Amino acid sequence: MSEVEKKRSSDGEGIEVDHVKHATAAPADPWVAQFNSRDEEWRKTTTKKLVRKIDTRLLPFLIVMYLLNFLDRANLAQARQGDLEKDLGMTGTDFNLATSIFFVGYLLMQLPSNMLITRVRPSLYLTTAMMLWGGVSACNAATHKFTELVVVRFFLGFVEAPFFPGAVFLMSSWYSRAELTRRMSYFYSGNALANMFGGIIGASVLDNMDMAQGIAGWRWLFILEGVITIGVAFVGIVVLPDYPGTTKWLTEEERAFAQWRLKRDINEDDEAKATSVWGGAKLALLDYRLYLFVLLQHLSLLSQTFQYFFPSIVGTLGYGKIETLWLTVPVWFGTFLVSVGVTFSSSKTKDRSLHIFFMMLVAAIGNAIATGATNTGARFFAMFLMPMGAVSSYQIILSWIANSFPRPMVKRSAALAIANMIGNTASIYGSYMYPSSTAPQYVPGGSTNAVICLLVGLLALFLRFLHIRENKKLEQAERDRAAGNVEEDGADRRADGFRYVY
Repeated sequence: MSEVEKKRSSDGEGIEVDHVKHATAAPADPWVAQFNSRDEEWRKTTTKKLVRKIDTRLLPFLIVMYLLNFLDRANLAQARQGDLEKDLGMTGTDFNLATSIFFVGYLLMQLPSNMLITRVRPSLYLTTAMMLWGGVSACNAATHKFTELVVVRFFLGFVEAPFFPGAVFLMSSWYSRAELTRRMSYFYSGNALANMFGGIIGASVLDNMDMAQGIAGWRWLFILEGVITIGVAFVGIVVLPDYPGTTKWLTEEERAFAQWRLKRDINEDDEAKATSVWGGAKLALLDYRLYLFVLLQHLSLLSQTFQYFFPSIVGTLGYGKIETLWLTVPVWFGTFLVSVGVTFSSSKTKDRSLHIFFMMLVAAIGNAIATGATNTGARFFAMFLMPMGAVSSYQIILSWIANSFPRPMVKRSAALAIANMIGNTASIYGSYMYPSSTAPQYVPGGSTNAVICLLVGLLALFLRFLHIRENKKLEQAERDRAAGNVEEDGADRRADGFRYVY
């Protein structure tokens, strides 16, 4: 094992960075010198080969994991189309409470879990969380009272919390900033796919398995999806990689090149600036941009709370419960296609803010039509626009946050966790935006969501101009340092050549 690999391996296994950060750079110099001396054509060819291998080994399994993560979270909406509420004696806003309590548990575990992932093997950490949430999700089937359902939903949020920010963090440790945007699109497409398959599975199970073996269809729904999740988690222990420097399916040269190209992308090492978990958290909290991105993610997630009630919203078109679930399928399949296309465009044009603005405008129009129109065709069309705009924008927002807090590793991890933690508080109160008493138009929720979508778009434009200003400051600081006019200005100073994306 090379010294480059040993150093990265130590970090990946959870050893404090202080133990390795002062190691000399000499052992890595042969690789660095070799890669620096190569021409651009060799680098492009090698990068393409490496990224293709990463895409094949890392990305597909993370997408499957996220699909099941969201499916086990959102299947309550499909179960509602069965006899869930009747069997558990649910009335009024009970369903809204059962939806929102999930996010209380989710938020309590969010930050601690993502701080730990920098000290534990991601493959083991994420798959263990997956086994736990699969088991807890299956426990929904054993509930017989509303209070029991609330307890299960709370613990489901608690054990699901490590996955999403952990997966985003893991991808940002493999892909460059330009590559991450498109991969985030593919990853978050698991959201749309989960809703699509949720409709297919829900309709099939509720229609064909209701009272099979004396068990209600909605209970079978939780059992089947929970068991599938646990089975996939066992496969993940073997399939899911950790960090580039500890991955056995890469050659020694590929491991060194994978680390070199990420350093070259942002001109900083993962371990260069922070010596502890709390040191990284402090760096994140002292960066004023974090609070703006937290607000952006919070509002974006608030604009998507309709998806936890989407079958009920589509049900206001007047079709039966099974037909309603089938009608959700083309909406989410269309959302999947649009979101991938939009984020592909964002990656190619290296734009974030303008794509977010225009897609949130689409979502705002969808909410307005669904709320104000009475024609069935117009409302169904609007129900396509709502997720197409909101979900597509959120995919870009996620990668934008990861890109904007690139290094050190623990700062990036803390920033992602804080943004995801506070962002998801939106779902706690957002779950009450669509009470059944406001059906079929859901005027309060739809009107509010239309305004929120516009606010997200405007905030993205504000961050665009803010990053343009910050880049000018970086350029001026580089000129000053080159002229010898300033000294080193702190542990979190960006390296020469770094620029924020917008």
